[in-house]
Amino acid sequence: MAVIAPHIAAPYVITANDDGEYVIETRALSKRYGRKLALDGLDLRIPRGRIHAIVGANGAGKSTLFRLLLGFLAPSSGSARILGRDSQRLTPDDRGRIGFVNEEHTLPEWMSVAAVIAMQRHHYPRWNQATYDSVAGNYHLLPEQKVGQLSRGERAGFNLALALAQSPELLILDEPTLGLDVVAKRAFLESLLHTNLSERCTVIYCSHQMEEIERVADNLIVLERGRLRNMSPPDEFCARVGHWIAEFPFRAPEAALVPGLLQVQQIDGLHHYLVLDQGPDFEHFLYAAGARSVHGMPVSLDRAVNGLLAQNHIGAGRG
Repeated sequence: MAVIAPHIAAPYVITANDDGEYVIETRALSKRYGRKLALDGLDLRIPRGRIHAIVGANGAGKSTLFRLLLGFLAPSSGSARILGRDSQRLTPDDRGRIGFVNEEHTLPEWMSVAAVIAMQRHHYPRWNQATYDSVAGNYHLLPEQKVGQLSRGERAGFNLALALAQSPELLILDEPTLGLDVVAKRAFLESLLHTNLSERCTVIYCSHQMEEIERVADNLIVLERGRLRNMSPPDEFCARVGHWIAEFPFRAPEAALVPGLLQVQQIDGLHHYLVLDQGPDFEHFLYAAGARSVHGMPVSLDRAVNGLLAQNHIGAGRG
């Protein structure tokens, strides 16, 4: 029988490093596009070091958050700081401390690999050729190749190598493996992990792929509708979510009466409950509600995150 560990730490809290600095800090950050509120009073503090994953459904505000942090958008209200600087007042030197890789992997297609490297070396005084060679060597890039001749996986690896060679203090990876095949995705993740990157800088990793998050992330940040829903290590978050299967010979309890309910489904006559912050007493609740049998099961990170994001749509989860 699965036992769900109680959540002890205060929600949404993560301890900063000893010097108290945060690489990202937002206070009541909001961004409105007409009648649509993309970010809704977001308070978020991410300390230096480690790999922090940001996940959420489409429209959760992730892309808007990155654009605000990088100074490409102005907030409707509130404030955002990145590497200790107001995001609306970033200097070229500040931007040189930030690496950014997104799913587009856009580079001038007419330029050769060698020409792009020369351009990056000129723009970034802390360029580390050894780091570039270590990462790019996994992709067998030729100096004379045009960017337009590279496969999507090669472009992803090239972009990662360029970003890491920049020696950033903060690296933002926004869906970097989107559209890559299994082999290219594995190569990208191994390149990221084998550089011991998190020992030298802070990584913000945004992805819909939970298997990637489980592999690379030290900290899980869940956004929903522009608000913070969770901030904790992935394994601690999974421990807060329980999956219980119950057989009811008669009527099951109403969803509104089920404590901590995230999602309920009826499959082959059995009720599957996904619940948050419910210990072994939840088993007693089900038996008291008339269950004939009850079984607990472990929960994957993907199921736990999807359950949390489905909490406001419980009706859609009924079988």
